[in-house]
Amino acid sequence: MRRLLLALCAAAVGLTLGIGPATASAPPTEFGTDWHDPVTAGPPVSVPDTTSCKVTVADTEFRDYTPYRGTYLPPKACGDRWNKVVLRLEGAVAGRQYDRLGYLRIGGVEVLRTSTPEPSPEGITWNVEKDVTRYAATLRDRQPVEMLIGNLVNSTYTGVIKVKVTLTFYAAEGRVKPARTPDKVLTLDGAHQVGTVYEGQLTTPRNSERIVAEVYATGSGGGCEEFWYLTVPDAAPYSCKAKDGPYREVRVSVDGRLAGIAAPFPTVWTGGWSNPFLWYVIPGPRAFDVRPVEYDLTPFAGQLNDGEPHRIAISVAGVPEGQSGWSTPTNVLVWQDAGASRVTGALTAHRAGEPAGTVTHQPGTEHRLRAEGRDSLTVSGYLDTSHGRVTTTVDRNVANTSTHRWTEGESTDALQARWNDDETVVTRGRGPATVTRTHRAYTMDGEITGGTGERLRTVMTMGDRSDSATVRAGERLDWSHLDDTYTGDAAYNQNVPREQRHATGVSRERYRLFGPGTCHDRTLATAQGELTEDRRNC
Repeated sequence: MRRLLLALCAAAVGLTLGIGPATASAPPTEFGTDWHDPVTAGPPVSVPDTTSCKVTVADTEFRDYTPYRGTYLPPKACGDRWNKVVLRLEGAVAGRQYDRLGYLRIGGVEVLRTSTPEPSPEGITWNVEKDVTRYAATLRDRQPVEMLIGNLVNSTYTGVIKVKVTLTFYAAEGRVKPARTPDKVLTLDGAHQVGTVYEGQLTTPRNSERIVAEVYATGSGGGCEEFWYLTVPDAAPYSCKAKDGPYREVRVSVDGRLAGIAAPFPTVWTGGWSNPFLWYVIPGPRAFDVRPVEYDLTPFAGQLNDGEPHRIAISVAGVPEGQSGWSTPTNVLVWQDAGASRVTGALTAHRAGEPAGTVTHQPGTEHRLRAEGRDSLTVSGYLDTSHGRVTTTVDRNVANTSTHRWTEGESTDALQARWNDDETVVTRGRGPATVTRTHRAYTMDGEITGGTGERLRTVMTMGDRSDSATVRAGERLDWSHLDDTYTGDAAYNQNVPREQRHATGVSRERYRLFGPGTCHDRTLATAQGELTEDRRNC
């Protein structure tokens, strides 16, 4: 991945969304100086037909690494009982520019982590939609705003990134009820980085009865941790090193005790795998709306509810000591017991493993690295609430398998990998227990050929899948099925001016999401920058 690192080391990352009809004419034989605006196959946010109010949060442009700062004021005409709150980012960029990573914080709460698409010379526009209803507690008050998409503009990289971000509030009226949202959204006080650990203090309300942490974990920044899934032990001849190989695991601890584990999603930004032509129109899954990793910390609520600050630390297992490249901003969502001013309890069980696995390197004309990693954690605790004693048990198991192949000079560089993240949450109180099981599976199958030759080709398939079901007394209360699959194949001539690259590329995304009242099945396809298919099956 040496060439990939050289190409991306000066920049950060990529994002996008937008919708248009498939082209009626035959696509061009190669990329030109303009192409279709970026688009994804994911569903729009569903909204009710009620009174709505729009608030502009930011309207700015980014030329360097200076954050935009402003003030958010809640809408007056829609009250403070909302059924839905939708964030929309509209962006534009033209010329030449890398993909760039960005964030938006309101009241210190990270409400969006995103990245930008790489532009055509003639320019592109894109938009991103996100349901941010869960942050309603923060949005009811006046708040400071901070947004940054770090950028570099000079005579070579000419693209100025222009963005406008709005929030649209949909009132709860008539039969449309207010959304059930956390009572508080907290951030970590005094949050800072200590080596590879991000930590801060958390003080929860003394009547908290459910606590969920969300971590916007991204490996990025142009170094090897942007491609953490390709790293190899020191003895193997490859450009990205990590003592224990490619296994990564995002961990949360409370007062020094492990409280949550998760598999990170292998995000590929829009310049990734040495080939921006793969991603110009259809980005990889999650590239434009980075979803946070969630941890149910309710078993620790009895410990956290003492009114004192507690140390929360987020780390990424497998990252070499002193290695930078991971960002893990954290929000904490809290639901309070309306019938009690104080909720007490205790942690009753804690069974933590350690990341374990094997890494085997087979040298040869084609090097081959096989890696396996896994970990598990079970925690349980009770709370004495106004509606009786409630016990919450969280069981989580993560695993990763991968085969990495490369040749001398990394002219050929390939990876086939899978990550599993299985979680079961059991809540016992009065009556039958409620059980929620979630199975997450992420896959990547990619290959670069010609990395040291005249013409480079990248072939990629990525999958983002999740199945979840909530059951009580044999009755299914809720369920969901997500399957987002991307495939692409692109090639171009290297080390020549843009007009001599003769780039070609096809890509396809099928996004399926099903659940009670939800049916979304959309397929997009492109060729040489033109949208050739836009099909909906629901």
